Amino acid sequence: MTRANTHVVVLKGGWSAEREVSLVTGRECAAALRTAGFRVSEIDVDRSIANRLQELKPDICFNALHGPIGEDGNIQGLLNILGIPYTHSGVRASSVAMDKPTAKDVFARHGLRCPEGRVVSLDDFADGDPMPRPYVIKPIDQGSSVGVHIMRDGCNFSPTADTWSFGQAVLVERFIDGRELSVAVMDDEALAVTEITSERGFYDYDAKYTEGGSVHLLPAPVPDCVRDEALGAARTAHLALGCRGVSRADFRYDDTAAQPGTLYLLEVNTQPGMTPTSLVPEQAAHRGIPFPELVARLVEEARCDS
Repeated sequence: MTRANTHVVVLKGGWSAEREVSLVTGRECAAALRTAGFRVSEIDVDRSIANRLQELKPDICFNALHGPIGEDGNIQGLLNILGIPYTHSGVRASSVAMDKPTAKDVFARHGLRCPEGRVVSLDDFADGDPMPRPYVIKPIDQGSSVGVHIMRDGCNFSPTADTWSFGQAVLVERFIDGRELSVAVMDDEALAVTEITSERGFYDYDAKYTEGGSVHLLPAPVPDCVRDEALGAARTAHLALGCRGVSRADFRYDDTAAQPGTLYLLEVNTQPGMTPTSLVPEQAAHRGIPFPELVARLVEEARCDS
């Protein structure tokens, strides 16, 4: 089937906290797919998505959703049932990667270093800090740094039923000082290492998606041994989860005490952003892969779970 005869439906939007980012990702990917020669439709996903897909009868779905429903295995399961091949990871890899405590268990079994942490309840914070400061609190199943707080000395935030909208469970982790690194993996190959800096002091949601909110240093100015470790760890994590298509691994690199420093894997994103400020398109371009070719390759490798 030629590209001109291949009908690709881009799934975007949805109703997660990352809806606005997904709309931008979807718009950019749809435009690039048209440039690459595909016939493209776009769907702002709602709860009638199954009916819409049966009406449009796509050959392939490009998954541009972020957050719950699109990133946690739900939309993947629906597409498996409907028999529509789709981009990015399948049900198991998506659901495991989205559940941060479960993913950390997988990484540990494969010898990957992650920040020490545990899951606590909102009630635990009523008795004070669950670990010494500074530490990080995260929802167990969100992306794009949604809900992430660094609990430093003097920070008065406390997650309660009124201030925390992500359920009773909270992931707390030791804060890792140092630098933020990221590695994209495509076709089971790690592409490059990027260092992200931000005047905000933390690569949070606004820093990720606001123009000028962060600076990407590519290739990252790190020692060769750290670069090689990051590339290898990202690939190992991608394979350990069973990811396919493209993923992005995020790291903290602590070089504050000694050289060459210590690398910590934070998480793997199975639906990395594809916006003008996103890391994966930058790393692909660094490796000589233009954006239209990047999304076309994802479409050409799309499939359902076996």
